[in-house]
Amino acid sequence: MRIRIVDAFTDRPFSGNPAGVLLLDAFPEDRWLQKVAAEVNLSETAFAHPLPEGGEADWALRWFTPATEVDMCGHATLATAHVLHTTDRAGGTIRFAARCGILRTTAAEDGAITMDFPTSPLTPVTAPAGLGEALGAEPVSVHDTGAHIGDLVVELADERTVRSLEPDARALVSLSNRGIIVTAAADTPSRGYDFVSRGFFPGVGIDEDPVTGSAHTALAPFWSARLGRDELTGLQGGARTGLVRTSLRGERTLLTGRAVTVIEGDLLV
Repeated sequence: MRIRIVDAFTDRPFSGNPAGVLLLDAFPEDRWLQKVAAEVNLSETAFAHPLPEGGEADWALRWFTPATEVDMCGHATLATAHVLHTTDRAGGTIRFAARCGILRTTAAEDGAITMDFPTSPLTPVTAPAGLGEALGAEPVSVHDTGAHIGDLVVELADERTVRSLEPDARALVSLSNRGIIVTAAADTPSRGYDFVSRGFFPGVGIDEDPVTGSAHTALAPFWSARLGRDELTGLQGGARTGLVRTSLRGERTLLTGRAVTVIEGDLLV
């Protein structure tokens, strides 16, 4: 079967966030899916198979980190939609049935793909004990994202602080259900983005995720409330970066990005 590595939220190879993508006829046992994801060893590998016509979704979709299955993943959904479009397996709007519900992706003529995800609610909370020490920077504010993604959104003082972080991954494991998203307003919005972020998810086997689509379902309402605009662009990443365009639509958030296939080959087992 064919396996592909796709760089998501970028229009250039070796940037953005790489994801593995396998298109199957049906899902094998979970243990096999997890072993493949561990072998690929990227933050997520997506597995998808077509569903019968006439249902509420066109494809079933699951995502695995090297360590576990996750409920929601943006960049691997973008990567899967990109593969379906570029291999002529699907066109226009694709409906995916996933653990977090029905997700829709729509491809534009210029190649950009927009994903329709549930907005993650934000609740202000007190910073957990040890958070500042684990991050190496003092939080300005902390918000819980609820059950949708299970992260903490941690606002830091400025873009430079976010970019220079070298957190203690082991110390972060016990501080949230899934991970920690750190963020700050862009120092210079004229450079093409409104806010910056980085995502740390050691509890699910990912010390740092380069560009986390699902995190932007929380970052979109967070920054839209502060900046007074529903249409924003976020830059995420440390060594690798990518751009996510966000459009807040109440209980739904639209995430738009591009993707590039960089590796294609055969999975022999």
